[in-house]
Order: sequence, then structure tokens, then C-alpha cells
Amino acid sequence: MTPTLDTLPPGRSARLVRLGGERAFRRRLMELGLLPGTPVRVVRRADVGGVLELEVRGCRVTVRNRDARALEVELV
Repeated sequence: MTPTLDTLPPGRSARLVRLGGERAFRRRLMELGLLPGTPVRVVRRADVGGVLELEVRGCRVTVRNRDARALEVELV
């Protein structure tokens, strides 16, 4: 089973393998620079709201945990 982004602990890096979810969601992620093959690092998890803060291409992006479950990754 391929791990998903929501399972990574803070400080861990991975490479995106597949973007799941609805078409509009995938398009929005691609606009933010989250493409298959892109390295990402989990910066922290917010205690309230179920949000992950990610570092992607030198920028910080937040993604809801439920959306992060649709992003398959490979550990690096």
C-alpha cells in the first residue's frame, strides 16, 4: 500500500506520486505547485482544524488532513 501525505510526521520529506480526489481539487493543487514528482516536507500539524503545513518548492502551503489522504507519496 502506498503511503499518503496525511500519514507523514512533521519534519519528514517525501515525493508526490499521485494526486487523487476530484478534478477541481487536483487542478488547485497543481496551481500551487503540487505535481507528481515534486518533493514536499511536512513542516507541522495544526492542533485545531486538522491542517498540515507543507514546504513545497521553497513556499509554505496548508492542506486539510482529509485532502492530504488523496495524495500518494514515496518516502525519500
